[in-house]
Amino acid sequence: MYSQGTKGLSRRKSRVLTRLQELLAWADREICMEPDEFAYRRGWTVTRTGFASRRYRDPRFDLLKIPPRVPEEVS
Repeated sequence: MYSQGTKGLSRRKSRVLTRLQELLAWADREICMEPDEFAYRRGWTVTRTGFASRRYRDPRFDLLKIPPRVPEEVS
């Protein structure tokens, strides 16, 4: 029986998983590159919500206020 067989296998699995994660990260960046650049140029915030999905938000929405209600005239 050999007792050293699992060390090399786990290292290879780790390298393969790392490489797959790098490839997925690259694909995610490539897919969303144009919309991200568009948003960054306009000063929007970009939140990654999953693979190839983003949430874009214009921070100026925080500056908007609800106008005060005008009382109705009774005649």
